[in-house]
Amino acid sequence: MVMRHPDGTTTPLVDASVHIFSKSNVDLRQNFLREPFKSRGFPDYEMDWYGAPGGEYAFETWGPDEKYPGSDPEFVGRQLFEERGVDVAILHPMTRGIMPDRHLGSAIAAAHNEMMVSRWLTDNKYAERFRGTIRVNPDDVTGALQQIDKYGDHPGVVQIGVPLQSREVYGKPQYWPIWEAAVAANLPVAVHIEVGAGVQFAPTPSGVPRTYENYVGFMALNYLYHLMNMIAEGVFERLPALKFVWADGAADLLTPLIWRMDCFGRPHLEQTPWAPKMPSDYLPGHTFFIQGAMDGPGDTEFAGEWLGFTGKDDMVMYGSSYPHWQLNELTVPSAYSAEQRDKLCWRNAAELYGIDVGVAVSAT
Repeated sequence: MVMRHPDGTTTPLVDASVHIFSKSNVDLRQNFLREPFKSRGFPDYEMDWYGAPGGEYAFETWGPDEKYPGSDPEFVGRQLFEERGVDVAILHPMTRGIMPDRHLGSAIAAAHNEMMVSRWLTDNKYAERFRGTIRVNPDDVTGALQQIDKYGDHPGVVQIGVPLQSREVYGKPQYWPIWEAAVAANLPVAVHIEVGAGVQFAPTPSGVPRTYENYVGFMALNYLYHLMNMIAEGVFERLPALKFVWADGAADLLTPLIWRMDCFGRPHLEQTPWAPKMPSDYLPGHTFFIQGAMDGPGDTEFAGEWLGFTGKDDMVMYGSSYPHWQLNELTVPSAYSAEQRDKLCWRNAAELYGIDVGVAVSAT
């Protein structure tokens, strides 16, 4: 299957951001959670303060008999692969954010991993075209390492996932064992805005916004705090094979912020002898982004030039955010070169995740 573009050309298509869910809290409890956590209270997926006006999910993603969007592999596979022209889909199980009880948070992550592996990566018509993200709880390093050890060598697993919301920035040493385990398993780390009402901090450094528009416009930018801290703490110097995927976009703002960090970093490198390079030198090969309709300048004459600044064209991967309301259709700016278009549509994702797109498609 190929993606046909407005100019008549075609490419493969990897959707690097497909969100999957349990059928319900009851389903998660009965089939994947065990005591003492099965009977514990935890929020539902949509228990957050910033629900999208008009509904969280695209209307057409509700399955037959009002099945919860993103919960049925056969229905999702048909919509992605047969209707939307996707070749391979990277699954992101949506959990509940940071729980007050770290053990409960780890149990919820483990339940979603079991659900994904048993329902999505095996025993369904489209299993060969799904790839999985195993969820780990950064508040519980021991539990996170157990999940990586359990699933890290599964042939369908291509990355680990942590929430964008966290109690500390991800360059701090307490997280290093998780990143080291990711490198040892040859898995990138995906960072995604989490659903559910976890015990997270305010979504902006100055407090709580009032509207969904304010929240969704800013929230993804929190990746900058994590990334800049990881660079300054020498995480990428320490772990040269570590790769991070910022899965909620905002790559378009990387360039001015890294320019600023370079400006301040240049005269102060002696303060970070563990990270002796210029900050921007730690981006290539370490930093990747999911790109959707809300990112970038749009179809303008300078879009291709802007994508090339700071090497962003080697970092971006298309993601639909299925089944959420925006359900990003792939629109490649006309100013992108053929190489930039290919990198966005499939090549960057295929290289990062080790996907042979042709093999994956022919296996179905």
